[in-house]
Amino acid sequence: MSTTDKKKSDLKKKFDGVTATPASFAFYVAIHDFIEHIEGDATLAKGLSDRIKINKELDITGKYAYLKQIYQGLEDINSPSSGDIGHARYSVIRELSKIKNNDVSESNTFWRKRELFRKLTGLVYDRLVSHLAGPSKAKTTLS
Repeated sequence: MSTTDKKKSDLKKKFDGVTATPASFAFYVAIHDFIEHIEGDATLAKGLSDRIKINKELDITGKYAYLKQIYQGLEDINSPSSGDIGHARYSVIRELSKIKNNDVSESNTFWRKRELFRKLTGLVYDRLVSHLAGPSKAKTTLS
């Protein structure tokens, strides 16, 4: 198995974890694991760069930023900081903590947007798979 195939396989496992997990706190943990996998691999993270024209056109960076809020929020929940983390991060912690404690209502923006997060994860996954396929594969399908 080539390195690219291994990366695709590992990424697919993390993505399948997100798609297979029902709406619950575990769903947000699956998103965290998906983002953690991307952040831990420079090739994958590079595939989401705003310098790539299609990423800019599709606003992949902005969509990925929403998912990174979940990642950062769970990191903050698991290792609280004694310093000032700012209002935005504190709000994310509060919303995710409510979900963790099964306090789910439509007034919780992270709970209300759960299907949007699932969709954004799919868009990011699709872009990464395209990126891993490389430009040579794209050219052969066009000819």
